[in-house]
Amino acid sequence: MTRLEQVYNEKVVPELLKEYGYSSSMEIPKLTKISLNIGLGEASQNSKLIEPAVKELTAIAGQKAVVTLAKKSIAQFKLREGMPVGTRVTLRGDAMWDFYDKLVSFALPRVRDFRGIPDRGFDGRGNFTMGIKEHTIFPELDIDRVELVKGMNVTVCTSAKTDKESKTLLDLLGMPFKK
Repeated sequence: MTRLEQVYNEKVVPELLKEYGYSSSMEIPKLTKISLNIGLGEASQNSKLIEPAVKELTAIAGQKAVVTLAKKSIAQFKLREGMPVGTRVTLRGDAMWDFYDKLVSFALPRVRDFRGIPDRGFDGRGNFTMGIKEHTIFPELDIDRVELVKGMNVTVCTSAKTDKESKTLLDLLGMPFKK
């Protein structure tokens, strides 16, 4: 059991039970998965950008990243079906808890002029998506070896039914939302 999972079981679950009064322990919201995505639109022109992006995302996530391919051809972007356009990884279980802990404890505080994450990234079903402008905030990456600074999306999927429950869950797990 990871450190953050222990915090969830000992502190977050009783707090959620007290606040929302769930009748069953299965109703209590929890993290189900975290998806990381780096989109590389310029990779359609320069295929040498894919390999470093996969290595960097693999280092960040601790799990092998896969290359995403274009589903459609779009002439204006010089994009053909099947061309690489990004990389992604989905984390579950202990890897998910470890990444969330690292994101909240180490990575986000390293963002320059950080004042909190806006809470407008909820999708109406309890999932939260946020964008990170520089993937170099993660301590696993050696900034001197990174050729191109990339942005990435982080989607935290929860079992919460509403955005309010999900925001409370993420708040209790340490997500630094803007006040």
